[in-house]
Amino acid sequence: MRITKIFTIIMLLVSVAGFAQGGSKKLDKIIKRDYQIIECTISKMSDKTVEYSLPGETLQISLDVSQIARIDFSSGRSQTFDVAAASSPVSSSVSSNPVIANAPMKTNTIAVLPVPYVNSDNLQSSEDMSKFAQNDLYNKLLDKSANILPLTVQDLRTTNSLLHKAGIDHNNIDDTPIEDLERILGVDNIVAAKVSFTMSSSSTATTYNSGNAKISDNDKKLKTNDISTTTANTQMYYYYTVYFDMYKNSTKIYSQTRKPFLNLKDSWIDSVSYLLKRSPIYVKR
Repeated sequence: MRITKIFTIIMLLVSVAGFAQGGSKKLDKIIKRDYQIIECTISKMSDKTVEYSLPGETLQISLDVSQIARIDFSSGRSQTFDVAAASSPVSSSVSSNPVIANAPMKTNTIAVLPVPYVNSDNLQSSEDMSKFAQNDLYNKLLDKSANILPLTVQDLRTTNSLLHKAGIDHNNIDDTPIEDLERILGVDNIVAAKVSFTMSSSSTATTYNSGNAKISDNDKKLKTNDISTTTANTQMYYYYTVYFDMYKNSTKIYSQTRKPFLNLKDSWIDSVSYLLKRSPIYVKR
């Protein structure tokens, strides 16, 4: 009888241990690139997909490996997925991503890029001034369309729309190769400018005195009634450097740097006009 009880207790302990192990079964962990963690059981892997099922389910779910950063298997082994390889369809090839696919090439067409407008003291870039400068250069080319024949200017909305789809703006335009920009925009000519500046101020004070003087009848002394007014004036000075480049079929055909003679707020506009008129695309007629 005693042996039977001991055997029963042992079997009970084995059953409890087995249940505990089954209830706490270790799961695989998929860590996605958006930092979501999926606890699951992986059943199949290939170069393109990973198939898994969630706890308590038999449904097989397929996940593209481009969305996976790492897998921690229940065995303790980890597998990391190459970020560069997964992102290459987006960044390494313009033509492989439909968002930034090649635009139809328009020969003898020039596009005006966004113009970075940067304060050199704090490296802050102004989006509003960048758009203003781009519009100013675009309008100058339109006004002188007869002087740049046979070139035509691509509509600014078209240029900015294509750049926006490709994730390019005034902040990263300088980091994008010209050959990629030409394919994205579908043009064989590009004008790229940049405005860099520093500021200083100068303050002056002007004092103006007014009043009158009279002699008192009683004591014959001179009495005055003076009024003094001081006016402060602060003048801002802008020190610009304008960088101006032109490209044709990915080759730089013109590159100049100019500092305006005057230190006024809009002096950079004069430098843009000066450089444009001396560029190789401009012909006096």
